[in-house]
Amino acid sequence: MFLNRMICKNLLQICPQTRRFYSFLTRDLYPEVKRGPYAVLASSHIQTFENLLGKDRVITDKDELIAYNKDWLNMVCGHSSVALKPKTTEEVSEIMKICYKEHLAVCPQGGNTGVVGGSVPVFDEVILSMSLMNKIHHIDIDGGTVSCDAGCVLEQLDTKVAKEGLMMPLDLGAKGTCQIGGNIATCAGGLRLIRYGSLAANLLGLEVVLANGEVLSMMNQMKKDNTGYHLKNLFLGSEGTLGVVTKAVIQCATRPKSVTLAFLGLDNYENVVKTFRSAKNHLSETLSSCEMMDAGSMESVMRLGLTCPIKQNRFYMIIETHGSNLNHDEEKMAAFITEAVDSKVVADGTFTSQPSSMLNLWQLRERIPESVVRFGYMYTYDISLPLSHFYEVVHETRKRLSKHGFSNLPVFGCGHIGDGNLHILIEGPSYQDEVTNLLEPWLFEWTVKHGGSMSAEHGLGFKKRKYIGLGKSSSVVDIMLSLKKQFDPTGILNPYKVI
Repeated sequence: MFLNRMICKNLLQICPQTRRFYSFLTRDLYPEVKRGPYAVLASSHIQTFENLLGKDRVITDKDELIAYNKDWLNMVCGHSSVALKPKTTEEVSEIMKICYKEHLAVCPQGGNTGVVGGSVPVFDEVILSMSLMNKIHHIDIDGGTVSCDAGCVLEQLDTKVAKEGLMMPLDLGAKGTCQIGGNIATCAGGLRLIRYGSLAANLLGLEVVLANGEVLSMMNQMKKDNTGYHLKNLFLGSEGTLGVVTKAVIQCATRPKSVTLAFLGLDNYENVVKTFRSAKNHLSETLSSCEMMDAGSMESVMRLGLTCPIKQNRFYMIIETHGSNLNHDEEKMAAFITEAVDSKVVADGTFTSQPSSMLNLWQLRERIPESVVRFGYMYTYDISLPLSHFYEVVHETRKRLSKHGFSNLPVFGCGHIGDGNLHILIEGPSYQDEVTNLLEPWLFEWTVKHGGSMSAEHGLGFKKRKYIGLGKSSSVVDIMLSLKKQFDPTGILNPYKVI
């Protein structure tokens, strides 16, 4: 596990029972954030929760709570003394009624795979883990939908619907851990948004428990339902601040009969854009994903023991197609690559339709964050930009760090070139306040100035909450605040997040 900022400040706590790192605390890292006027959890509250759920689903062991209290990047960590694990909407409703009455703050938590601290407590909020709410209620083959609990893991959902010839419209690097409720709460995009859209385009129905325990059932299964306000959309991207998602109906795509994957090397970013344009023209309706990585990303991920199948280049692309005729799709992919190489736009390339080979190639893209976390501290930024400025921001970030004495920190970029979503990664030996202060809010201001968004798919969470005004007007933020007060008048749902 990499060292974090608390080591630098000698504030690391050690758990004597296990002699391992226990945690650093967000309250110490961000002293400007003050605990809200919420009740403090008492033994009587624990007893009430145990009477409702049973002792085995009320987690109070300090060692076991570590995984619930901190994010996987070790950037933020709360000090909650309880995690609750309901199995049904009714239990979630009862929990929220208790917390509403007792004025206990609540932090809903899915797979805890976010990068902005939205899914872990800031102080001592009650953690509401959805991991045991993992039932698939119905798969409608004709309608192409799946109805499921919020705690269903994305990869497991995809495996289940695959048996019926369907696929989840969402694919993320964290698919083996992330939960569909968290995906909805952050309006996740992922690797194949260019073909299948985000959850905003595929969410048909929703069930939500409000702060006071009231259940909103909007479990529509039809693709067309124009009856009144589309209230379910309010909870998309709300990050657990308006309600707790407990069930959903997702529109699934027909599972492709053929998949091809190209791995390409390119000399410069301009050729990356040219290749993307060419892929749209030549691969058209079969194009399902278009990813980009720079040389730094490749060098980083190869530290995990992975092998790049082509010669060293300044940029790399993964281009995937989904179709129905393998021979036809392979011919199209081969013709596309041949033309790109002959025109000197692509320097080197290969493609495959073998599942094992495709899995290996995808790891070169999906495991980049893991490689940074394993070998250092990762400053990570999830932004979107027009392609004309997409990679320019990486150059500007390097210049800014170098100008202020941090030229030794590697800065690299990877992301979804198909939808303008860039992930900027900066690797350091440990956390340094000076680096964060150089990047924030400068990077967000630069992004917004050039027509982009400072949060492309991970939300605002805790880490970006104070910068919401950079991307949204004051009137828009005021409307958000009024909605928050309407749905959560006492402010107990995921406080200190988003706004």
